[in-house]
Amino acid sequence: MRLAIIGATRGIGKALSEQARAAGHHVVAVGRSLGPAASANLTHVRGSILDDGVAEEALERADAVAYCLGAGSYGPDVGKPVDIFSRTTRRLLDAMRATGVMRIGVITGVGSGDSRGRGGLLYDKVAMPLALGAIYADKTRQEEMLRAGDRDWTIIRPVVLTHGPYTGTYRVIEDLAELRGGTVSRADCADCLLKALTEHRWSRRAVAIVGGDAA
Repeated sequence: MRLAIIGATRGIGKALSEQARAAGHHVVAVGRSLGPAASANLTHVRGSILDDGVAEEALERADAVAYCLGAGSYGPDVGKPVDIFSRTTRRLLDAMRATGVMRIGVITGVGSGDSRGRGGLLYDKVAMPLALGAIYADKTRQEEMLRAGDRDWTIIRPVVLTHGPYTGTYRVIEDLAELRGGTVSRADCADCLLKALTEHRWSRRAVAIVGGDAA
């Protein structure tokens, strides 16, 4: 598979790039400051997805695209309006239509859309209203764009992310009534996203992911 990764510089996107390449896939990594030099199974596209031509270059001949931009990718000011997720998603969907790419997997988070109020007491009552509200309002707009569009999407909503190792013991939750907060490593989240795209799981569905400690 030729997989374009938006936000490949750090976090889930970086882990996904490493895992996909180890599995024999070709990665097109998009980011402003990318690490190791390009190789036989790694192509770099430097810049922001909002820059002219970057999205189209990244998606050329791609089988699928993974959206891994997180709040740390742009450093939002707490309390200020956020629109980076909806703007980049709109740009990406336009480029997908132009290049004919149908499949997209997107990382949002528990707290967006109908998962709001499912992150656990501290997360829902403290972190969300004080620091994350504007971010997740835009992630909700992002999810609405995907649902309203004509692409084949999967939304993956991690709970609180950690820098822990890959475990493979995480749980994918399709019924929000079963979600009770928890944590999950970025590496496990990347593995879940890779399975969604390479094995065509959870088509046009939003799922949550939680680590084995909360399973």
